[in-house]
Amino acid sequence: MLLQQDVLETLPQQVEVVADLHLRPYYGNEDETDGLYYSEAKAGTTAFHAYATLYARVNNKRYTLAVRRLTDGDTASDVLAEFLGLLENFEFDVKAVYLDSGFYDGTCLTLLQAHNFAYIVPVIKWGSKIKNELSTGWSREVTHDLTTTYGENEWTVEFPVMIDCTYKNGQYGEHGVARHGYAVDAPFVDEPRQARSHYSKRFRIEASYRLSESTIISTTTQDPTRRLLFVVLSLLIQNVWRYLHWEYVATPRRGGRRLWWWPFDALV
Repeated sequence: MLLQQDVLETLPQQVEVVADLHLRPYYGNEDETDGLYYSEAKAGTTAFHAYATLYARVNNKRYTLAVRRLTDGDTASDVLAEFLGLLENFEFDVKAVYLDSGFYDGTCLTLLQAHNFAYIVPVIKWGSKIKNELSTGWSREVTHDLTTTYGENEWTVEFPVMIDCTYKNGQYGEHGVARHGYAVDAPFVDEPRQARSHYSKRFRIEASYRLSESTIISTTTQDPTRRLLFVVLSLLIQNVWRYLHWEYVATPRRGGRRLWWWPFDALV
């Protein structure tokens, strides 16, 4: 509720929502630390302090709505089910949900369809069929499916995939055609380049994590609850900064408010 205080009053009637998984590498003694999350190796470790974050994105501003800690055994669909349940209870309308690739699986896509939210999720190259689709041809829309299991139940979820092709033009020393695939079900996306353009908005939330590093409390505590509290406090400070900046520093003018220079460092 602290993260949502005042923020919900600031948001318009319709917002874009972003969900992200964030893994902080852990290099300590795993036997002495509770609440770790294990995933594929990254930055030299498979153990992490992991958090899932739900944002509202409005006019290039990010407002954190919820944070959830992940522990070993949690799944992306567990997190998404909780986040979608929260969105159902908010008073604003959700224009679309943008998810990172950690949410690309059959269960998550089933949840999105069940809640009837518009969504964009990047496709992972699982299986020869989608690998072939993403290695040849030009921009287009195809139909793909994923078979998934939950307990003793098994089902197949079908969804459209937008494949957007761009030239690398020497970026990162590479040439040729880059193909990006997105699972998309959104009324405002009619062609692949629109899918890539809209999804690129998700990447701007990385600034929230960079800012949180400048406000998070340095700690060696092994208590996962206290660590989560410190993460929430760092994101709460960002919400306060954005709220104050928009409500009191910006001045009204025709066509919208004028944002005066007030960097985050000046607050912290």
